[in-house]
Amino acid sequence: MTPTVLDGGDRRCVLLLIELRRLIATLPPGAVVHLIASDPAAPLDLPAWCHLTGHEYLGEIQPQTYGVRVVASPVETEASHPWRPAQVHRGIGGSPGPAADDGM
Repeated sequence: MTPTVLDGGDRRCVLLLIELRRLIATLPPGAVVHLIASDPAAPLDLPAWCHLTGHEYLGEIQPQTYGVRVVASPVETEASHPWRPAQVHRGIGGSPGPAADDGM
């Protein structure tokens, strides 16, 4: 299977994680992403994000290119803050309730 390439250029890792999260959601389990990133935080942030979500970090494939393998059932993260696990809030009787940060 040919890896999907995400060229992050010189974007900060925060933006790269948002883009990576969005891309991975469209890929089947087992797919591999090669993320090109020059942000010096990438070698630290990517393994940490993979550990959080359950995706497999494959390491640095070549200079400034990092590999991630998509898993079938990752831990969901917030869309705009992919370094935070998504919160599922339960209301009375176990039904979904309002989010804790909805201002109520």
